Amino acid sequence: MDELFEIYRDRLTGDDEDLDIIALAVVENNSRQELLNIVKEMNDYELHFFISMYLTETLKDKFAKYSGNMDNTQQSKYLH
Repeated sequence: MDELFEIYRDRLTGDDEDLDIIALAVVENNSRQELLNIVKEMNDYELHFFISMYLTETLKDKFAKYSGNMDNTQQSKYLH
């Protein structure tokens, strides 16, 4: 992470769009094994944070999709 920050700190603003671009570039330019090596190098705090963020974002997405499906189902009841 420190290396990525040093590379991009003077080039990007650090807003969500920039961070998405950096994350996507890392994922696309590394193999599965290289990504697993990044995870293996994490200390306990970083690993817990990483898993927590993954779970949080995945659950947010699932709840949003579920909520969207429920809204469509409820709306369709009233349209007929």
